[in-house]
Amino acid sequence: MTLDELRLDIAKEQKKGIPFIAASIILWGLIAIVTILQIPIKSMNILVFCCSCPLMPLAMIFGKIVKVDLFSKKNPLSNAGLLFTMNQMLYILIVMWVFSAVPEKMVMVFAMVFGAHLLPYSWLYLSKAYIIFAVAIPAISLIFGVIFNATVVALSVCLCEVVFLLILVYEVKKL
Repeated sequence: MTLDELRLDIAKEQKKGIPFIAASIILWGLIAIVTILQIPIKSMNILVFCCSCPLMPLAMIFGKIVKVDLFSKKNPLSNAGLLFTMNQMLYILIVMWVFSAVPEKMVMVFAMVFGAHLLPYSWLYLSKAYIIFAVAIPAISLIFGVIFNATVVALSVCLCEVVFLLILVYEVKKL
């Protein structure tokens, strides 16, 4: 197979990452709920970090629903998907610094990192939607994070993810 054939194959096999995007809608919904709680900012931010913990189990559940084997090794590019995800772990260090230095902006920075990490998947899955949302989520998060509070940021990311998911479903149907 050529590289482009491998990319098309993984886009079909993994349904362009739909299980992870569906899971992230729930996580950002949980984060929005946490930001509404009347608790100290540091406690809130720790709970925000905890909200991302169920990503993999939720993605596995959605994978079963849409019939995607998240751990398939049929395509050699599946390792690239893992590498793209691990890249985000390096940026979490920035979020941890913000947790300490500017705690009221941590959700904003977390959302920006989350959105930006989507960019390499645009190449992997041959997807314009990933390009759009990899730029839109950080930009919206920055603008809303400067003007509004963490709840507005989390809700805006959640809404972006819903729209993103719908567009991905459309892209997958076109494959």
